[in-house]
Amino acid sequence: MSENNLYSAFETEIVVRPDDIDMNNHVHNSRYFDYVLAARYDQMTRCYKMSMDEFIARGFGWVVTGCTMHFKRPMMLGDTAIVKTQIKTLRTNGVDVMFDIIRKATGKICVDGIFEYTMINLQTQRAEKIPQDIIEKYSI
Repeated sequence: MSENNLYSAFETEIVVRPDDIDMNNHVHNSRYFDYVLAARYDQMTRCYKMSMDEFIARGFGWVVTGCTMHFKRPMMLGDTAIVKTQIKTLRTNGVDVMFDIIRKATGKICVDGIFEYTMINLQTQRAEKIPQDIIEKYSI
């Protein structure tokens, strides 16, 4: 993940669990998707100070509209992943979030990429313009 000086980077640790492991004895590729989503959920509350519950109470939700992942090396049972995320672009109705998933023991990147999220109105299920107060919370 190249550093973006406009937005802060945040980290969340996730321990690889037995149910994350595939028949090749390493983390299944789909679980990395889950790791990033779990990290963003944690970071919404802890770092941006606006939990998913607050979005829902206001009638908003987030959906993944695109994702690119680059798999560099496998993670194994017992590894701890550091999921580092950083907003790359704040759009009218969404955010593009860069991420690295790093093996804590070695500091080496196992997976990196970008998620594209769109904010939706939960009633209409359509994209919604991000309100200014939310833009301010995400612009740290």
